[in-house]
Amino acid sequence: MTVYSVIGAGVAGLAVATELTERGATVEIYDPAGPPGPHGCSWWAGGMLAPWCEYENAEEPVLRLGQEAIVWWAAHTEVTRAGTLVVASKRDLPDMRRFARRTEGFVEVDRARVAALEPDLHGFGQGLFFEEEAHLDPRKALQDLYRGLKDKGVTIHKRIAPSGLQNAIDCRGLSAREYLYDLRGVKGEMLVIRCPDVEITRPVRLLHPRMPLYIVPRGEGIYMLGATMIESEDSSRITARSMLELLSAAYALNPAFGEAEVLEIGVDLRPAFPDNLPRIRRLGRTIYANGLYRHGYLLAPALARGVADLALHNTHSEMVDEDRA
Repeated sequence: MTVYSVIGAGVAGLAVATELTERGATVEIYDPAGPPGPHGCSWWAGGMLAPWCEYENAEEPVLRLGQEAIVWWAAHTEVTRAGTLVVASKRDLPDMRRFARRTEGFVEVDRARVAALEPDLHGFGQGLFFEEEAHLDPRKALQDLYRGLKDKGVTIHKRIAPSGLQNAIDCRGLSAREYLYDLRGVKGEMLVIRCPDVEITRPVRLLHPRMPLYIVPRGEGIYMLGATMIESEDSSRITARSMLELLSAAYALNPAFGEAEVLEIGVDLRPAFPDNLPRIRRLGRTIYANGLYRHGYLLAPALARGVADLALHNTHSEMVDEDRA
């Protein structure tokens, strides 16, 4: 019996293990850190399934493959399909027009429609509404995949994978850099805040020339604030500048955020290749699936399908790096 050993229990590893298991393969997982938690960068994600918005500064595969993610995730965890609202202050409307030129799948909305979509947003006379987009709670999604795999009898080892495994699939992110020499870390910073006085029901993006902000509702007055993508591999701390700008941008959405309670500060490194697109490489007896960058939840389903196609049928998807596989 062929056993596929998935190394790493972040969003990539769990998605790959889920896809293989659902196709009838026998799978085991190795991760010395155990169940999903703060040790992994997947824990600190925004959870936005927003391929049309992300297309503003991403390559075409992010738009096309990302659209498949909403259906895939809805089959495995709770997904909220409420769209994404993009707004900008009056002085930053040129940034909104530029954003609109670089994206698709939206309708322009006026002040009345902005107020109808999100009554607690203040002072925005126009916006872009991406109705087909969705979001999820990344921590719940990871836990649901993890529990689903355990319920299907997948063995999950809380230890380092032994050397010499047959049919190994390495999904360790930056920990695989000794084999993926062109992988780099991109620093991301986020805050989790509680502000019961504000009710926002969908992801909102506030465009700003220096640091665009996104805010994602988690329910019960809890929100995730994120924005930063810094070409740095120092994940030890958030900068004072980043924290101030995140909180200032939230305040611009609604001054009540000035009274918010900061619950968590998160800093981690996203693995990325030079073009910021994921890759699947077969080196020796191991398949490497990596480089999700800031699109972890958006592209993990497509990455998982590509890995399963290669492992089970030797079929090469577009994510397979032919020059190195």
